[in-house]
Amino acid sequence: MSTPFPGFSTDSLDNRLVNPDCYADESVLADYARLRREDPVHWTEPTGFRPFWSITSHADITRISKANDRFINRLRTYLAPIEAEEWTLSMSGDSHLFRTLVDLDDPEHMKLRRLTHSWFLPPNLKKLEGEIAAIAKAHVDHMQSLGPTLDFVNEVALWYPLRVIMKILGLPASEENTMLRMTQEIFGPQDPDVMARSKQLTSTAEGSANTQVDVIALAQEFFAYFGAVTEDRRKQPRDDLATVIARGEIDGRPINPVEATSYYAIVATAGHDTTSSTASGGLRQLIEHPDQLARLQAEPDLIPSAVEEMIRWVTPVKHFMRTATEDTLVGDKTIKAGDALALFYWSGNRDEAVFDTPDSFRIDRDPNPQTAFGNGVHLCLGLHLARMELRALFAELLPRLKSIELAGTPRNTVANFVSGLKTLPVTVKWA
Repeated sequence: MSTPFPGFSTDSLDNRLVNPDCYADESVLADYARLRREDPVHWTEPTGFRPFWSITSHADITRISKANDRFINRLRTYLAPIEAEEWTLSMSGDSHLFRTLVDLDDPEHMKLRRLTHSWFLPPNLKKLEGEIAAIAKAHVDHMQSLGPTLDFVNEVALWYPLRVIMKILGLPASEENTMLRMTQEIFGPQDPDVMARSKQLTSTAEGSANTQVDVIALAQEFFAYFGAVTEDRRKQPRDDLATVIARGEIDGRPINPVEATSYYAIVATAGHDTTSSTASGGLRQLIEHPDQLARLQAEPDLIPSAVEEMIRWVTPVKHFMRTATEDTLVGDKTIKAGDALALFYWSGNRDEAVFDTPDSFRIDRDPNPQTAFGNGVHLCLGLHLARMELRALFAELLPRLKSIELAGTPRNTVANFVSGLKTLPVTVKWA
């Protein structure tokens, strides 16, 4: 059974804020700008959705993210139509099929987060630098082997962070197709192109004309796949992240199958799609701003700040939801207990009150308090790993480029939650 989606429209600002097409063509950025100017805490009633407050200023997004006691995650994590919410509840008895870190609140959230927190800190990740650099080199080598014209998204950006995730989880490269398909089906169900591509990744799906996601079957597949991983690591522990998760304990008990599978799911999906989108979106901006590309090639010490600008510009996670636990004032609006809020990070990262010329892509932007990784207790667990991957990829790619230009029109995924480029055709001359 596939998740139901309503017909989306563009006939009102509220409907455009949830319409995946408005994220694909980036027209929603104009709506964000209008709200920041006129109504940064905006009561929103889209057709087919439960109402919510749209939060579009950087300051309000940051303050709400840090007030995790007054604005909680577990009741509503992301925008979904009423039909889809009711369908999920009927299928799982909960508002979520998985219970990942982003779906939980403290103390449960922090207990689970602590299991891997130290693993994702820079001192531990430092030992992976050489391996990640080697994976980056292998993917740039592959890119060069394809000839002058290729699709950077489908040949490089989708696969590079996936290989890193498979490596740190200790999963075999032979299962990359399966993992990519599962991650694509979680984040891309509104885009028929993404779904068609996912169906081509496994032989069992060949010839299928159905491009919708059977979410229950997908969840069952996740539980079966990672249940086997958990059983294996508990019997035969290894030096990998899968072992850390499988053998994790909370309050003296081993984590249960739902907790373990949800943990694997958030690492595999969030760690893959967000980095992939930032890599491809960042390269597009360098192509479209040749002065910035030339400067970055001449001054590779700017790669870290360029990566931050890519993250700000792309903002692959477009929003997360919160629910107020008590009446509270945000801006000049009273938020009632039980009201939902959508934190639109893409808007916060274009806020004129925070960023000088926010619609300009500048590799040396400083300061750059981008909010794509969130704030507070839900600050992205893998932010250091994501930065390391992106730096390694561009450190390998840029010195090898003589020139690069678009070979066609880039296209974004049709999605309002996690989104980025689905195609980036380029023509390359190698140095």
